Amino acid sequence: MAEHEEKAGESLMEKIVEKIHGDGSSLSSDSEDEKPLELKAKIYRLFGRERPVHQVFGGGKSADILLWRNKKISAGALGVATAIWVLFELMEYHLLTLICHGLILVLAVLFLWSKATTFINKSTPRLPEVSIPEEPLLQFASVIRLELNCSAATLREIASGRDLKKFLAIISGLWVLSIVGSWCNFLTLFYIVFVLLHTVPPIYEKYEDKVDPLAEKLTIEIKKQYAVFEEKVLNKIPKGLMKDKKH
Repeated sequence: MAEHEEKAGESLMEKIVEKIHGDGSSLSSDSEDEKPLELKAKIYRLFGRERPVHQVFGGGKSADILLWRNKKISAGALGVATAIWVLFELMEYHLLTLICHGLILVLAVLFLWSKATTFINKSTPRLPEVSIPEEPLLQFASVIRLELNCSAATLREIASGRDLKKFLAIISGLWVLSIVGSWCNFLTLFYIVFVLLHTVPPIYEKYEDKVDPLAEKLTIEIKKQYAVFEEKVLNKIPKGLMKDKKH
């Protein structure tokens, strides 16, 4: 009788152990099944970004303007830029002439308004005191300084010959920019860039699920063509003696 109870206890323990191992194997199989799902969930994004478009542009008021979160401010900024371009490019106004004419108009209106109030026995208009704060100017100057230092460091790294891909990319970009600059002046180029910044990002944010797969295919094709170019052209360029010694 005691032996029967011992056998029953051993069989019960074996079942429990098998159950535990079975659950463990099922958990491991579940974890193995989750791995390809995680890989599938990783979607290609343009320029390899991992953040939303709004955060890429800083996530502040400037991003709200570029992505038309506040349509009145965005439309106002685009309208002001268009008016400036029309004045200087189409009407051929000069900056100094425009500033002088604007100041003449404002000063004349305020002066006549102040004189008119004395004849009709009304209080003179209160003109606001204009003062430029120091802190925003210092912050702006600091940002410009950092950007110039980063640009100088990047150009120095490219000129040192350490990164051939970056060198070719910068040369190609400057060459394209020089061609575009021969077609139009700086103001028109600035206006085109301004309009593109106010139109392309919101359109991309709206249709990014359709644009990203096409961009992925284009990126793969560009990499293939660059690999062919590197094999047929770049690898045949003789290297310097110092680099050969290092290798």
